[in-house]
Amino acid sequence: MVNRGPPIKLTMFKKSTAKADPAAMTLIDHITELRTRFIKSFVIFALAMGLTNIFYNPILDLIRQPLCSAEINHCRLILLSPLDGLAIRLKITGYTALLISFPFISYQLIRFVAPGLTKNERRYLYPIYVAVAVFFLMGAGVAFITYSHALKWLTAVAGNNLYANYTADRYISLLLALMLIFGATFEFPVILVGLELLKVVTYIQLRNFRRYAIILIVIAGAVLTPSSDPFSMFAMVIPLYIFYELSILMGWLFVRPRPTKVS
Repeated sequence: MVNRGPPIKLTMFKKSTAKADPAAMTLIDHITELRTRFIKSFVIFALAMGLTNIFYNPILDLIRQPLCSAEINHCRLILLSPLDGLAIRLKITGYTALLISFPFISYQLIRFVAPGLTKNERRYLYPIYVAVAVFFLMGAGVAFITYSHALKWLTAVAGNNLYANYTADRYISLLLALMLIFGATFEFPVILVGLELLKVVTYIQLRNFRRYAIILIVIAGAVLTPSSDPFSMFAMVIPLYIFYELSILMGWLFVRPRPTKVS
């Protein structure tokens, strides 16, 4: 009887379940992964673009709501060129699609970066990701709500003999600028807490710097508000000061040194 030996396992055809070591990945592997995540992000953005194009009129009505609340020009926007209508539609659908797809796109970026971080750094990555998204949406929402008050003030300060007749492009551009700036400045507490976690600053230093911080926050509110109206400025300054105090509290709760137990 011929001894055929142990059976040969075809392991070369078996799919490996082990995750690739980021340190062992080549430059081509990183580029391939980046391309894959870029394609996924582009597909989601294209789908969101198509969806917002279907609901363009309801979105336009929502954008016009601050103008209607301010009771200016019977809630109407004007076009100055035959091509302005197409440009406005592309601007509205593009920015709305970007807002809808941004959580997915930023998640793809985090998944690309995460393997190169340490375990301790990855522990804070997803909470920071959620906090960035939440605070940005809060800032954009505050800008949208206060936009009607800004329009009323800007119209009143012009005088009684001037008739407000806003173009769609200028009106939407100012609204987008307000929402973008408010969304970016509302990341203030995330940055402060991140600096506390990295041991760059402590809650004690932030507490001692409170007086100067108030002055800097007021100056930032006056400079960064594109509409230059007091409603938008205070709508930015008051939350930023509250966020500053919350950052001190968060540092005291989670980052302050703990007393060592004596055995």
